[in-house]
Amino acid sequence: MKVSLNWLREFLDINKTPQEIEEILTSTGLEVDGWEIVKPSEVDLDKVVTAQVIECERIPETDHLSATKVDIGNSTVRSIVCGAPNVAVGQKVLVALPGANVFSKDGQLFQIGERKVKGVPSQGMICAEDELGIGHDHAGIMVLPAETALGITAAEYFQKSSDVVFEIGLTPNRADATNHLGVARDLAAWLRANEGLKSTFNIPEIVVLTTAENREPFAVVVENETACPRYSGILIKNIKVAESPDWLKNRLTAIGQRPINNVVDITNYVRAELGQPLHAFDAAKIGGQKILVKNLPAGTIFKTLDETERKLLAEDLMICDGNSVPMCIGGVFGGAGSGVSEATTSIFLESAFFHPSTIRRSMLRHGLRTDAAWTFEKGVDPNGCTFALARAVILIQNLAGGEIASGLFDIYSKPILPAKIRMNYSRIDKLVGEDLTKEKVKSVLAALEIGIEDETERAFTAVVPTNKPDVTRESDVVEEFLRIYGLDTVPIPNQFKASVETAQNPNPEAVRNRVADLLAALGFNECLSLSLTNSAWHRGPDAIFPLPENTLVSVHNTANQGLDTLRPTLLFSLLETIRHNQNRQNADLRLFEFGKTYLRNEERGMRDETVGTENFIETARLAIAISGVHLPESWQPSAKKEADFFTLKSAVEQVFARLGISNFQETAIQETPYQFALKLHRGQEELVTFGKIEPAVCKKMDIRQAVFFADFHWDNLFKSLKNNKIQYREVSRFPSVRRDLALVIDQKTQFSEIRSLAGKTAKKLLKNVNLFDVFEDESKLGAGKKSYAVSFVFEDLEKTLQDKDIDSTMNQLQAVFEQKLNATIRK
Repeated sequence: MKVSLNWLREFLDINKTPQEIEEILTSTGLEVDGWEIVKPSEVDLDKVVTAQVIECERIPETDHLSATKVDIGNSTVRSIVCGAPNVAVGQKVLVALPGANVFSKDGQLFQIGERKVKGVPSQGMICAEDELGIGHDHAGIMVLPAETALGITAAEYFQKSSDVVFEIGLTPNRADATNHLGVARDLAAWLRANEGLKSTFNIPEIVVLTTAENREPFAVVVENETACPRYSGILIKNIKVAESPDWLKNRLTAIGQRPINNVVDITNYVRAELGQPLHAFDAAKIGGQKILVKNLPAGTIFKTLDETERKLLAEDLMICDGNSVPMCIGGVFGGAGSGVSEATTSIFLESAFFHPSTIRRSMLRHGLRTDAAWTFEKGVDPNGCTFALARAVILIQNLAGGEIASGLFDIYSKPILPAKIRMNYSRIDKLVGEDLTKEKVKSVLAALEIGIEDETERAFTAVVPTNKPDVTRESDVVEEFLRIYGLDTVPIPNQFKASVETAQNPNPEAVRNRVADLLAALGFNECLSLSLTNSAWHRGPDAIFPLPENTLVSVHNTANQGLDTLRPTLLFSLLETIRHNQNRQNADLRLFEFGKTYLRNEERGMRDETVGTENFIETARLAIAISGVHLPESWQPSAKKEADFFTLKSAVEQVFARLGISNFQETAIQETPYQFALKLHRGQEELVTFGKIEPAVCKKMDIRQAVFFADFHWDNLFKSLKNNKIQYREVSRFPSVRRDLALVIDQKTQFSEIRSLAGKTAKKLLKNVNLFDVFEDESKLGAGKKSYAVSFVFEDLEKTLQDKDIDSTMNQLQAVFEQKLNATIRK
């Protein structure tokens, strides 16, 4: 959301720099993503000043150049060479100072510098209209009224000052801050509570609207008061639809809003100012001189402002005329036939409170994410409808010459009252973490315009304004207090006390965080993607990862038809992330994601029409993907190595080690989507499958490098933790001993077999087995042979190992390898 500093200053006298305001807003929960200076013109009007010509003489040997001296204020005189035919002594003019950007006569920007012309110093430029971008006249310089003060900038003179626009990342719970008035209220609350601000808060000027009898025959009927608890409006006639004045266009343009005409611009202005969306209907196009707020039958065709014909659903709330002809999807989007145009002379101006859930559902169903719908879905102040309407009326009267032609229509049968929440002072202290004085609590709540009733020594009732619909509980009020009081203000205790507790079952969140911390330490970045995916990955002749049709969980997604299936695997979430990064020159990636996969029970398939948990398989997963280089670029001279299967295998082993999981089987597999992979399991219970993704899959996903992917069955991993028993042992006081063996074995023999045999043979002393070299040369080793260099680390917790003990154990290992693996010891 864009917020204009100039606009904020209309409500509050803010004597702060943009950096200071950024810090204040962020501390109150309105996180500022950034800010920029927005200029009203490409010309540097703040570097153009008013001046007076005090000398003017024609330069010899020229037919149009004059040497002038101008007073720019503060007794500063500049020498300027001017080519305008109308320059004369005594004139008040506009002078562009060196460094200012102005337009040339062919419309190109150029920068004013200091130079000499015919030997005369020129320290600026006296400007014409077109050179300042405020007109098209280039016949001569602009001559200002004689009473014009010296030294003021052109931005001040033309009232075109630069603005600072903040980009605020507004969270869904801040319905009170969807507008400039709400943001200004937060600023004022912070300044009152922390700096003792005493200045007044300026509320926009309004007219008093009354519900007197209509001067024109007109009626309003609300048939669905659940979806529209309040509907107000008024007729205005004799308006002149035209282009908006510069101040209004500049204000809207600064926050990214495109000006249209004065009436529509006023409705957009009030929405951005007060947070209340308005809608103007051409009164001449309202059939039957009546407004009906109702639902229409499903399938009704409605053409919206974008000239698109849409089929309505029965749940869509519509604003119709007296003949039930739809004119607008309430709170979302207007119709093509009732909008304001240059031919409009009278309007019906609507200001309503629509239920947020109604707006959100219609917005998503039709894919219409408008500014009005964005505001309504967060929740507007139901008691601010008529105030915003009155604000718009006075602006329309000032800018379009309108006259009120009816009384105020205001259908509000069940008024929404401020929430009343019982608060306890000691509870506030506990939640905040500080012993607060009652005066401090009350002063901060007063700054937030939260009232206090029924106060006792220990408690009170907080009266929350209706512009804060998310503040409904005691903790919400404390959160509001902390936003203004400041989290950084709460003191940090000098001492923390904690006790170690044991639990029979591990905490799921703690285990997940433990693994996430490990992967982050290994250089992985965590991803969070949608649970929805494209079914084209899994069904049809071009499927990349085919799955049986009756196992996919389809969804009806009207917002995005490409996301029509609950994901059966996390693979494509990570592949799409890799592609996105690769296309932005970020090819070296280590990613992980925790998430769930969804499948139908294949045995039941789609035969059972009932919906129940037994029909679906929902599985928690951890996915890891590696692509690019093994290690980041370095100054070291070693060749840049690409990540491979063993890079991924190392990460998988470290996850298992962090969780303390051992005693599992390994099975090599080769099935879609893997080119080759390894499955770690306990019997039929899968723990993880990891390997290299088929190049054909990467090619279809437009990924230009190898991808290595691991799919952990997190539910099974977590279940196995319940049977783990943590055992502690003393760190050995005696040194360990390492011995190496070079084994010539068959190509099919795996290192896991060597490790398993070694563990069974030297179980008492063996601490670690590691493969540190592989050598393959048919001419030296023979056909179908390879050489593994393996290290063995031995340790005894009770004594220092002697050579005879190690030699005896190594002899046993050699014998086992020769007998079981048909190995030959290289010497």
